[in-house]
Amino acid sequence: MAGTRITNLQSAVRPALIQPPPKPTVQQGAVQMRIKTSQSSGDRLSQSKSMVLQESDLPQKPISRHRRNQSQHNVVVSGASTFDPLVELKGETLNMAKISENGKKQRKNWSPMWTMLTSDQLLFYKDKQDTGQRSGGKSEMVDLSGAVMVWTTEKSSKKNVFQITTNTGSEYLVQTDSYATANRWYEAIKKTIDSSSKDRGFPLRRSNSTEHLPRHSSLPGYGSASPNTKQRNPVHRRSINMFSSSKLKHSASDSSDKNGVKNRLKKFISRRPSMSTLQEKGLIKDRVFGCHLLILCEREGTTVPKFIKVCLEAVDKRGMEVDGIYRVSGNLATIQKLRFIVDQEESLDLDHSQWEDIHVITGALKMFFRELPEPLFPFKFFQSFVEAVKIKESRSKVQTVKKLIQQLPKPNHDTMKLLFSHLHRVLAYSRKNLMSTQSFGIVFGPTLMWPELDAGNMAVNMVYQNQIVEFILSESSEIFNLDRK
Repeated sequence: MAGTRITNLQSAVRPALIQPPPKPTVQQGAVQMRIKTSQSSGDRLSQSKSMVLQESDLPQKPISRHRRNQSQHNVVVSGASTFDPLVELKGETLNMAKISENGKKQRKNWSPMWTMLTSDQLLFYKDKQDTGQRSGGKSEMVDLSGAVMVWTTEKSSKKNVFQITTNTGSEYLVQTDSYATANRWYEAIKKTIDSSSKDRGFPLRRSNSTEHLPRHSSLPGYGSASPNTKQRNPVHRRSINMFSSSKLKHSASDSSDKNGVKNRLKKFISRRPSMSTLQEKGLIKDRVFGCHLLILCEREGTTVPKFIKVCLEAVDKRGMEVDGIYRVSGNLATIQKLRFIVDQEESLDLDHSQWEDIHVITGALKMFFRELPEPLFPFKFFQSFVEAVKIKESRSKVQTVKKLIQQLPKPNHDTMKLLFSHLHRVLAYSRKNLMSTQSFGIVFGPTLMWPELDAGNMAVNMVYQNQIVEFILSESSEIFNLDRK
């Protein structure tokens, strides 16, 4: 029986040995079969056993070299379109704000969105019921291919905020109050961005342009870029979209221009003329407001500034019976206009219609006293007046205050006498203007005197300031000898 089987097998193989089939064209990677001729029957037997194959088992197409490895690892070789996402998150509400579309800035408006993550997109829906309408108007689809994502604290005051910048320049902010939830979404989206950008080879582009940009350092494949390409921080992607590389080449020349401007400014400042020279040439005029009282009177050749005189005369004419005179504030813009005219030494006519509001004139007068470098009551006399007003005996108090006023410089003494005699006349109309000595003390106390250094209690100083002005006004006839002709 054994000999019969061997004879049958040999007869079955002989035609193949006598008439070998035409050689098939073998492509690279296919399995090649070579047949050796043998002399002994043992060799023929082994050869016959190895070649007993069914026709259906013969390979019809070239076989890949790595077919075995692919079958072992269950890997299917196909195009990028069959890419399987590493992570998919579905069905969670996150806060989203779109701050830029195709590089064009938009107003930030946070809204809670039903969020889903797919293989290459991040989907935002207004409502959970809208998830079936993938292309509907209520959804926002963010293409993650070639996108860049970073945590940010600059774009929003909210916590747990990360920014997604797409390859077209659109920018989205995503936020949730839970850090664990935000971090889970961040990691999942990052894996999706990395994998989709790597496997699809998606290049970065400028918005509305076909020009490709170097891949960001946080994206896969960055190392294959040109070594001359500078690494850019993700927060600067917007500047990449807005400015072309040609504009960035001039940074060195710009810095040299800035240095040149600085040097020219230094030379100009060092060569500029002194204040006295400009005043001599008439380019800068001496001011009235903010000028020291002694200097102003010396310049005008008087002991009382002219501006104070014209203001008091105007109030004597048409302000004695005005309700709240000196207490009511005038229009500040008009007061500043009057101040400008006075500082420019232009002719001043307070009877003009633009100065018809008497409160503007009184406001300008108070401003003049407040802006004196040294108040009407000089600094070195401040504490002496405070000690004098503390005296209990009335007669002694009057004599002490009168003696202090007589020791003042001539411009201070004469100006103070003119002002208090005017206020004494205004006080005579108290029934109509509703002003009292206490009212004038509150208004003119901090205006006419203040300490050089506010070392003490400001509230206590203000009390003494008011009391001093109030006392001088009530005793002005005795202190300034107003009743004598």
